Amino acid sequence: MSETVFARTKGLREVEMHYCPGCGHGIVHRLVGEVLEEMGMLSKAAGVAPVGCAVFAYNYFNCDMFEAAHGRAPAVATGIKRVHPEHCVFSYQGDGDLASIGAAEIVHAAHRGEKITTIFINNAIYGMTGGQMAPTTLVGQKATTCPKGRDPEHCGKPIRIAEMLATIEGSAYIERTAVNSTANIIKTKKAIRKAFECQMERKGFSMVEVLSTCPTNWGLSPVESMEWLEENMIPYYPLGVFKDKEV
Repeated sequence: MSETVFARTKGLREVEMHYCPGCGHGIVHRLVGEVLEEMGMLSKAAGVAPVGCAVFAYNYFNCDMFEAAHGRAPAVATGIKRVHPEHCVFSYQGDGDLASIGAAEIVHAAHRGEKITTIFINNAIYGMTGGQMAPTTLVGQKATTCPKGRDPEHCGKPIRIAEMLATIEGSAYIERTAVNSTANIIKTKKAIRKAFECQMERKGFSMVEVLSTCPTNWGLSPVESMEWLEENMIPYYPLGVFKDKEV
C-alpha cells in the first residue's frame, strides 16, 4: 500500500497560480491555507488582498476573500472583523502596498489593537507594477526608479516595519520570518499559526512579516534570489519575534 506523505491543502483551490518562477507568494499561500485548515477555520476565515502581486488571491484561497483599494486592506479587514468577531480575518499585503500608500492604515490598525492578522510579504521592491523602488528597497539595491541603486542621502534608509509596529501598544504579536529555506519555511508556518491564535484569543493586532524573493524584478535566477535574500536582506531585516504579549 502506498502512503500519502504530502497532499494539497484544502485551504487552497486547485487552480494554477500566476506568480513568477521562484516567487515566494505561492509558498506563503500554502502555509496560510494549511494553518487555516489545521485550525478548522476555513469556513470562518476571511482574507483581504489589495493591489499588488497577490491581487488575484481571491482565486487561490478556499475561504471568503475580499478585494481592497491599494493600501486599504487593514481598514476592510477591520470592518469584517467587527461585524464577524468569531471569524479569523487576515490581510495579505506586499511591501509596496503596506509600507508605502498603506503605512497609515497599518499603523492605526495596530494602534487600535484590531483583532486582525496581517501577512506582510517583503521582497524589497514593487513587484506587480514593474520593479520600482519600495520603502523596503535596500541601500544600493537597483530598481527601475533608482537604476544606480538606492541612495540613502536622497531616499532615506529602508523602513523596518516589524520593529516599528512592535513599539505600538495595540500590537500583540509581531514576528519576521523568511521562506528561503526549509527551516525558515517551517518557522514561518509556526509564526502564522501563532498570529492567528493570538487573533482568535482577542489579544490584539498581529502581523507576520515574511522576507520573500522577486527573481523577475531583481534580475536574478530563483536560486540566486534565495542566496541574495540570505546575504543581503536578512542582515538588514533580522528574523525573530519582536513582540509577544505572552512573554
